[in-house]
Amino acid sequence: MQESEEIHISSHLDEVVAAVSISPRKKVQSQLPQTVLFQPPREKLHLCEEKAKSYLSSHQYKQAVPELVRCVALTRICYGDCHWKLAEAHVNLAQGYLQMKGFSLQAKQHAEKAKEILTDFIVPPYSDNTDVFKCSVELFHTMGRAYLSLQKFKDASENLVKAEKLSKELLQCGRIIKEEWIEAQARIKLSFAQVYHGQRRAQEALPHYQEALKYVEVSKGEESLEYVSVLRELAGAEQALGFQDAAISHLLQAHAIILGRSPPAEEAADSALLVAHAAIASGSPEHHGLTEKYFQESMAHLKGSEGAGGAKFLKIQDQFCHFLQIIGQKERATLILKESLEAKVEAFGYFSLEVAETFRLLSGADLVQGNHSGAHKNLKKLCWKKMMVACSKTVARGWSKVLGESRDGSEDIEPTALDNLECLQIETLLYGPQDKRTVATQQSVDILAKAPEGATRPQQSPKAKVAFCTSATQRTVPGKARSSLTN
Repeated sequence: MQESEEIHISSHLDEVVAAVSISPRKKVQSQLPQTVLFQPPREKLHLCEEKAKSYLSSHQYKQAVPELVRCVALTRICYGDCHWKLAEAHVNLAQGYLQMKGFSLQAKQHAEKAKEILTDFIVPPYSDNTDVFKCSVELFHTMGRAYLSLQKFKDASENLVKAEKLSKELLQCGRIIKEEWIEAQARIKLSFAQVYHGQRRAQEALPHYQEALKYVEVSKGEESLEYVSVLRELAGAEQALGFQDAAISHLLQAHAIILGRSPPAEEAADSALLVAHAAIASGSPEHHGLTEKYFQESMAHLKGSEGAGGAKFLKIQDQFCHFLQIIGQKERATLILKESLEAKVEAFGYFSLEVAETFRLLSGADLVQGNHSGAHKNLKKLCWKKMMVACSKTVARGWSKVLGESRDGSEDIEPTALDNLECLQIETLLYGPQDKRTVATQQSVDILAKAPEGATRPQQSPKAKVAFCTSATQRTVPGKARSSLTN
């Protein structure tokens, strides 16, 4: 954790230095017109603030943060080290960092710096400055969010209480108008809800989510993205409490708002997928039709944009197949999985988790149906011919050593009974021998090894029988196979 913190802080310091350092003259002149280069600091500050607002409104947080860093530097030049405006600039930068995953420590640093500045600034004759107190509300709220991101819930709650109390006092004194207070309350109530939810106290989080939704509706409107975000978080709390119908209703409401905004295909697909997952989580047969409808809608959005061979489409299709297996439509799920294999090999590669998982699901379906021969076929995952296409001769020879055979990579070899263990070998390489998926496949292989196959398998040639006996002998010494995997 300490090493991670040092990396983030180092990265942050590099950004600050880059923002305030003087670049070589040629490079600056090639990027900026002369009118910008010779602007007074206050004009440059205003320009940076406008650019930061524009980036933040379009959710381009990575581009917004350097502008916010420049705002801090220019504010120091314009107002000095002890002005509340500098504290406000640090708060704005902290809020920018909070929008980027993994930068909570930087946000906390800047919030603490802002607090230090305001502590020195709020003394007579400045104690009646309303802007200072508005900045203090933002400071406490930002500090609370930073502690929340760091999962320090007690500190987060303490700062949010301060923000709520101070905003209420400002409203009572007439220092802020009702609309400003409502907007602040919407953010504070949502943060309180997130604190309780983070502590797995959904019962206490629920009323705060409901209040936040009410305030967002008044301040931003029912069609806003902020309203959608709160609806989804509220649905999460309702699911945790077992209020599945209410959760589905709120997610459907959010989905309708998203579709009304003519979103990109991926955003629409994600929204439909949330409804499908909520319907599955309910565990009610009454929601099976709803689940299928929104799985199909999600896949339709992606199919129209990236085609049926897209990675995200295939992953959602696998989730849909898993749902079909749960509700007893195993034959339909198996058919879809078989049809998707070629696209998965194309999208992810032969030796991929997705393809291995598909073969595992197919073998599981065959086992349930009593089709041991089909299960054997699906467990093998890849035959040697396909591997020769996908890999170089060197890799093929290395794979032969993993399987415990002495084969020439240039030979065109027909698949033998040893291929039945390839899925297991690949999962061992990808996940490790103790992973639950590898263990499950191992159990399936063991079951199949004991099952009678004479009636379902074609007559083997003497050469194939020898190969099978050889592989069976090696199979009884798992230590050799595993040692070769790790060497």
